[in-house]
Amino acid sequence: MRNKGLIIGLTVVVSALCIYFLTFTFISRRVQADAVTYATKNGTVNQQVRQRYLDSVWRAPVANILGVNYTYRDVRASELGLGLDLKGGMHVTLEVSPVEIVRAMSGNSKDPKFNQALEQAQQAQKANPSAPFTTLFLQAFRNVAPNDNLARIFANTTNKSRKIDINSSDAKVIGAIDTEIEDAIDRSFNILRTRIDKFGTSQPNIQRVKGTGRIQVELPGVDNPDRVRKLLQGQAKLEFWEVWRQDEFGPYLQQLDQALVAKEATEKAAAPTTATAATAATTAPGDTSSLASQLAKKGNTAATDSAKGPQGSVLARLLTMPVPGQLGVNIRDTARMNDVLTSQEARATLPPNLTFMWNVKPQEIGGQEYLSLVAVRKASGATAPLEGDVVADARGDIDPQRGGAEVSMSMTPAGAKKWQKLTGNNIGRQVAIVLDDNVYSDPVVQAEIAGGNTSISGNFSIEEAQDLANVLKAGKLPAPTRIVEEAVVGPSLGQEAINQGLYSSVAGLLIIMGFMALYYGRAGLVADASLLFNIFLILGILAQFQFALTLPGIAGLILVFASSIDANVLIFERIREELDHGHLLKDAINAGYSRAFSAIFDSNVTTLIIALTLFIFGTGPVQNFAVTLLIGIFTSFLSAVFVSRLIIEWLVKGKETSKITFSTFLSRKLFKNVSLDIIGKRKIAYVFSTIFIVIGFVLMAVQGGPNLGVDFRGGRAYVVDFNKAMEASEVHDAIVADLGGAGTEVKTFGTPSRLRITTGYLADDETVAADKKVAATLLNGLKKDFGADAPVIKSTSKVGATIADDIKKTSVLSLGLTLLGIFVYVLLRFSRWQYSMAAVIALFHDALLVVACYPIARLFGLNYEMDQIFVAAVLTVLGFSMNDTVVIFDRIREYMRENPHLTFAQVANPALNSTFSRTMITSTTVFLVVLVLYIFGGETLRSFSFAMLVGIVFGTYSSLFIATPVILDTYGRKEARERGTDISTHLGDADAPKLSTSNV
Repeated sequence: MRNKGLIIGLTVVVSALCIYFLTFTFISRRVQADAVTYATKNGTVNQQVRQRYLDSVWRAPVANILGVNYTYRDVRASELGLGLDLKGGMHVTLEVSPVEIVRAMSGNSKDPKFNQALEQAQQAQKANPSAPFTTLFLQAFRNVAPNDNLARIFANTTNKSRKIDINSSDAKVIGAIDTEIEDAIDRSFNILRTRIDKFGTSQPNIQRVKGTGRIQVELPGVDNPDRVRKLLQGQAKLEFWEVWRQDEFGPYLQQLDQALVAKEATEKAAAPTTATAATAATTAPGDTSSLASQLAKKGNTAATDSAKGPQGSVLARLLTMPVPGQLGVNIRDTARMNDVLTSQEARATLPPNLTFMWNVKPQEIGGQEYLSLVAVRKASGATAPLEGDVVADARGDIDPQRGGAEVSMSMTPAGAKKWQKLTGNNIGRQVAIVLDDNVYSDPVVQAEIAGGNTSISGNFSIEEAQDLANVLKAGKLPAPTRIVEEAVVGPSLGQEAINQGLYSSVAGLLIIMGFMALYYGRAGLVADASLLFNIFLILGILAQFQFALTLPGIAGLILVFASSIDANVLIFERIREELDHGHLLKDAINAGYSRAFSAIFDSNVTTLIIALTLFIFGTGPVQNFAVTLLIGIFTSFLSAVFVSRLIIEWLVKGKETSKITFSTFLSRKLFKNVSLDIIGKRKIAYVFSTIFIVIGFVLMAVQGGPNLGVDFRGGRAYVVDFNKAMEASEVHDAIVADLGGAGTEVKTFGTPSRLRITTGYLADDETVAADKKVAATLLNGLKKDFGADAPVIKSTSKVGATIADDIKKTSVLSLGLTLLGIFVYVLLRFSRWQYSMAAVIALFHDALLVVACYPIARLFGLNYEMDQIFVAAVLTVLGFSMNDTVVIFDRIREYMRENPHLTFAQVANPALNSTFSRTMITSTTVFLVVLVLYIFGGETLRSFSFAMLVGIVFGTYSSLFIATPVILDTYGRKEARERGTDISTHLGDADAPKLSTSNV
């Protein structure tokens, strides 16, 4: 093997990295187990105590790896996470409302034509959800007022900075609106990111959806969906507040500290064990010293003289930020500080207009992170002197004099007057810029500012200046976000999903390993070892790049198992062929790996095309499936082609004879001397496929069209648990009238006592009020007839019409691009368009057969939905079928290259027969694995598994009876005409052609 040293070195490096990153996962699980042990009393886990323990070690070292200390936060950032479907939590897609932005930019115009156009555009978007709103608005305005122009409405003081005047064209106005919408999305993204960081969930994920005005949020482990909805949809609140000086609020802090010390002394005297436990909960585990003594050793003092007290005082223990002139606490103590500031003692001693607010960004000092407090002059329920609606524009810029970053802010005329008054009254003092009760900046006023144009300078980076500019603009326009898609998974469902995925993965793995050992003997054990190494690599890379493992990811993992084994099957079958030709073992091994390489390479590239398409155009579960598949393609190639070869060559190195075997009693004579006239049966196959597809699509039409899932047609879905087995049809009949009749489906979901209820009721209304109304209507309808059966909604999901429309388009696009990519690649590799055309026809044939199976299955009571997971299944089937087809094409190319005197018709049957063993072994293995997934994988992946099962059968069938025969009926006939013979003559010769193979 060439470059053996490079392969060994690469394998060692990748393995070391995988071990390194997987170590964090084990450490994280250990810390979490310690937290549960710490919080368990009398067999019950106190979740608040458990969370306090985890908070206490968040910034504390919990592991030392290669001499480097890692905090719990570091560990959590690098561990292999679990997705929502395995852990429970909430997935939300939000959309910034363009209607409100257009309305605000018009100055809330009352013009009847403008408002009529706005209403028509909203109606048009319901019919065409994927069209840009501004395009629909412009069309509507031109219909309503064909001789008018938008500048008449949008040429106002609000848009002066955008250079819109009465002479501006409609295109310029629409361009300005589009820019503002894009800016609003950026602002919303930043605001949501800050809110989510403050929410406290572990491993949150927030990202913009490319090419859309949407933002995706994933919050694993949350158990209060209503709170999340309010958090995400609440409008930004920007305020400007006066700030207390330290000499003004210092005495009040001293009084508060004295009250807290007295209270602590009383509690210690009454219950010393309780006080000790409370202190322990805020100290890193294993640290037996008090916080006061820790501070004394470090020489830390309270941040201000006025706040300074004895080292044993409560505030001295909390206010540890080592920066003169600033109040602040270590981030891990923010919860305790909040308790202090909301305590009865604080309410009794602090003035009603003194409110402490947290700075939004922590400061890292000496390896620790601190969060500062700002004393805002704000009474409960009071209105700020200025609010966000006064900001006309803000932007991050470079100060030409200082050279540093600054923020330029301009205000409306009314706002400028208020700003002049506020700054004039606070010269030499600070003014706090507050968004959602978090302080983003508290600059010192240098002079009274007239005219509303303000420059805010400081120790900013350009990114920080731009962030502050976005904050200042956040309150300028009312651009509320609305939830257009959501899914809530209960923790119990998550645990079941974990169990189902684990069982199916282990069972599939054992089946593959057992089969390989039984079929190939000791060589099979080598394949098993390379498979285990492959799994290790995949999990390590997932952890390294911080990808979460989800249930579709586990499905992808199982398919990677099969792909890895398929490569070994190709190699081992080639080695067996060489041994049958009388070659020595070492020569047979070299030839087997060499000859199988091109087929393995081609099949992996075609799978790579599909995985990349899924990754680029898929979202959520489909994308996670694609990630696992992408990683698996590369790791399978490394483990099956190179690692297994290293092991086998090591086993036979320096030995005249070796105990390694490539066959057993089970496989020694199986598939030997196969001589099937597969090509001769092609017309029967053509007729069968046509009839099957026609029957399926006719049934689909009779059944009212395809059974699309919620993510394709829009609507809401609920998983409901009962305390006994329920009849789906009975529940459907009881609630269908309440939920608006048509569009409601009920089916058993996993267990007889669990139902999945899907409804299109109020599908066009995507408001929170509609969500609550549908859920309440469903529960009331269930309780009316099945109240004694204790119905409980365990999870919910919602997909808006806009999302559904986009998903359908991207699904069709992904399928089209996949076929195009495969066509181009096969053309490049096999140099004849007939091969590409045959491959695409066979794949399109497979897709149609899989789709046709759904209405046929529905006829027999198997009612599976076509959703995003279904699309992933179809594309995976295409990949599997293409692998098989490429292997056959590769063998045909080899035969024709080495036997130039033979025609395509003469080598077609021998090529199909010589690869028949590999086709059957791989198909059977993958079928068994997916069958396990179908049985144990849970209802979530039932539709996926079903599509895969029928796809494996029809994919194998099309590789044999469709792909190669199509080449024969195109290129083969042309070749026969050129030689002046009939194709049937060549087929007669194909029964036993004289084929030669290259000597090793």
